[in-house]
Amino acid sequence: MAVSLNDKVVLITGASSGFGADAARLFARAGCLVVLTARRLERLNALAEEIRAAGGRAAVFPLDVTDRAQIERVVQSVLEQFGRIDILFNNAGLGRLDWFEALDPEQDIAPQIDVNLRGVIWMTRAVLPSMIQRRRGHIINMSSVAGRIAAPLYSVYAATKFGVRAFTDALRREVAPFGIHVSGIYPGGAATEFGLHAGDSVARRSLRLPAWVHMPSAYVARKVVALARRPRRAVIIPWWMIPLLWLEAHFPALVDWAVCVFFVRRFHKPDDKP
Repeated sequence: MAVSLNDKVVLITGASSGFGADAARLFARAGCLVVLTARRLERLNALAEEIRAAGGRAAVFPLDVTDRAQIERVVQSVLEQFGRIDILFNNAGLGRLDWFEALDPEQDIAPQIDVNLRGVIWMTRAVLPSMIQRRRGHIINMSSVAGRIAAPLYSVYAATKFGVRAFTDALRREVAPFGIHVSGIYPGGAATEFGLHAGDSVARRSLRLPAWVHMPSAYVARKVVALARRPRRAVIIPWWMIPLLWLEAHFPALVDWAVCVFFVRRFHKPDDKP
């Protein structure tokens, strides 16, 4: 049975662009009050004005999901102002894609862990008690197909997204008795700002796929809103990723061989220095 979204309070992290911004537009169109959070305040304000001009409701709270104290303050402010958070969409994320030894510990590795994994955990930890008290709520965590199949160049990114998947599954089982839904969404490549900040190594350029392979951000956002209407454990998109995941699960040695022969040996050329 579909859940009505009318008058729901939806808190979205990473709402300044991509999936977060598009989902905010769709949630507002469905009658939700959308709480927009991200670091880029100017973009949040512009999005909020756009939503209000279209007849929707939006509130803006600047937020860095790596700052635990700031998370606590924002969540408390939202609860005081609006009384509840019905849906939490943990969407904030980033990627730095390169061979593992080329990733800088401070610029590439730590930020991915802090935003993609710790941010999801801290945000959920701040919101969850109010949901348990009300015996209702829905937490939607944005993971990735990289949270189900780990590819070269994605070492740290995949680790964080596998972590989000494990966190999502464990939490779902913990809070189900309290009437709270916890869902994961696992998209493949999409047309967002992700690629602008993921790095530009020779190996990564070789992975660039035709534009038609990348899903529009709005398509992924529609799947998020559909998931809010009909909660379930997981959504994997696009559909043709599912056979690839089946292959990984049943023939991992074959996948290892193919990746090594057709990609790694061609592009992984470390220096010969001792």
